[in-house]
Parts: sequence; C-alpha cells; structure tokens
Amino acid sequence: MRAAVIEAPGKVTVATVADPTPGPREVVVDVAACGLCGTDLHILQGEFAPTLPIVPGHEFAGVVVGIGSGVTELEVGDRVAVDPSLHCHECRYCRIGRGNLCDNWNAIGVSVAGGAAEFAVAPVANCVKLPEHVDVADAALIEPLSCAVRGYDVLNGNLGAEVLIYGSGTMGLMMLELAKRTGAASVDMLDVNSERLATAGTLGCTRSAASADELEQPRGWDVVIDATGNQAAIQDGLGRVAKAGTFLQFGVSDYATRATIEPYKIYNQEITITGSMAVLHSYERAAGLFATGVLDPKIFISHRLPLEEYPQALDQFKAGQGRKIVVVP
Repeated sequence: MRAAVIEAPGKVTVATVADPTPGPREVVVDVAACGLCGTDLHILQGEFAPTLPIVPGHEFAGVVVGIGSGVTELEVGDRVAVDPSLHCHECRYCRIGRGNLCDNWNAIGVSVAGGAAEFAVAPVANCVKLPEHVDVADAALIEPLSCAVRGYDVLNGNLGAEVLIYGSGTMGLMMLELAKRTGAASVDMLDVNSERLATAGTLGCTRSAASADELEQPRGWDVVIDATGNQAAIQDGLGRVAKAGTFLQFGVSDYATRATIEPYKIYNQEITITGSMAVLHSYERAAGLFATGVLDPKIFISHRLPLEEYPQALDQFKAGQGRKIVVVP
C-alpha cells in the first residue's frame, strides 16, 4: 500500500509499505480521509514520536475492510472514526482515569503507524461507528473536536464568561464553536491571518482583531485560551486574564518555548493557569456532537489533497494556508 512516511527529522516521503495485518482485537480501516495537525509538524521536527520512521496521521476515519479473530463489535463495511489514543491501563495515571497522562502514552500516527496511508490498523475499542448521515470523508474532524471537548472539560464550563481565543485555525475555531454552546457571554478571536480571522467572523465570534490591544477590555477576559502554541501569543495572553480568570494552554508549543509568569499576580488575583492534553473520555462525545452538526465541514475543511501530495500538504499547513487540510488516499 501507499503511505506517507516521516523517515527522519525534516524528511517526509510517500512510499510503498507493507499492508497492515490486524491482531485478534484489531480492525483494518480503508482510510477515507486523514487530517493534518500541528502535532504532525512536531513529529517532522523529531519531537513527540519515540522513534522514526513513522507513518503519521492521527485524525482519520474510513471503512472497515478487515477484522481480527476476536472482533465481534464491528463488521466489514462498517464506517468508523478512530480515536488514536493508546493507553497502557496499568500506570498510576491510567488507574486514576487520567489516561491522557499515561506514563507509557502512545498514539496511532504518533508512535505506531497511522492514517496517512491507504489502510490503517486500529484496536476495535478505539473505533466509533458512524451514523449513516455522517460523511466518512468529513469524519476526520472528530479527533480534533474531541481535543476541544477535553479542553472545555478542563474549563468546567463557565456560564456567562467573556472568552478570548488566540488563533483562528482549526482548533481555535472549534473552541469558538464550543464556547458558543457552553454559555459564553462573548467570544473574541485574535489572529494575524486575516483570512482565518474572517472565518471566525463567519462562525459568529463577537469581535475579531490582529491584537488584543485593538479590543477595549481593560479588566481582561474571564477565560483566555491559547490555540496557537506561539510564544508571543502565550505571553500576551497570560497578561490578559481578568481577576479570578483562567488561562488555558490548548495549543501545542515546541519543547523549547518559554513564557514568564507573575507569581504575585496569580496569587493576588486568584488566576488559574492550566493545560489540556489531547483526548480524555471525549472522543465518543465528540462523535455525537459531530453527528448533530456542531461543525460545518464545508467551512472547517479548506483543502482535500491526494495522499501523494502529503509532503506539499505539510508545507501548506506549516505556511498557515487554509484551515483543516486533509489528505485522501
């Protein structure tokens, strides 16, 4: 089969690799679409993935074409979206229900072969069967949505909150959609990319700007979310949190990124600084939300490119062109 392969830091190709074979409790998925994500750029840099080479792709959905000997929950022909999370279920964090912090954390497309390929293997427990009205070619959006759902789990809702989101890429826009549905009084969006910012306006953000200095909010925002991973945005956002407010680090930064905090201000104003790591008990809920139409794929997916153009798709994503880019095997 054909698959994208990150061979070494900075080197990605599309090559012929061996067809996957399912274990007893695994299925083979004929991939309909696989989304690109900032995590893929980190893997390309040599971060996250334990070893290279690796077939990337942790946002994917498709049709079951093979099943292991112990699989009874799914049949060939079922349409599924795949939760990439692989937890050990043995370490302390798994035992207390925090599998996303697993000491032995792994993920399809990060540490084992993923969905940027014609076919991919997944544990049957990680597969969510899709209702008939959901287009499997759009269902790659479910994984990033499940990360956004986890982010709002961390925020514990916040009825009537005034929210500021840095970054109107795919994840920032998903956080916008969830903020609207979790009772935010206002949702302001920041981005230096005017095209992406225009999409935030289309989706109904309250205000949008290239900088928080352009918005009149001297007391700050109740909830500030960084969906960029960018050092300058993070540093600015930390200074925009209102008293008793919360800063959520949602975007994935490079390992070397650093920001400065003001301990006295955090103490004196009772500011919460927290993070949200990937998926935790949120994938099936995201699939349910997706089936209700919480996201419009026509807005969120800006480019569908053939698998053979995976290296170019990564370059386009890195350049900030478009919104969600998916490859189609």
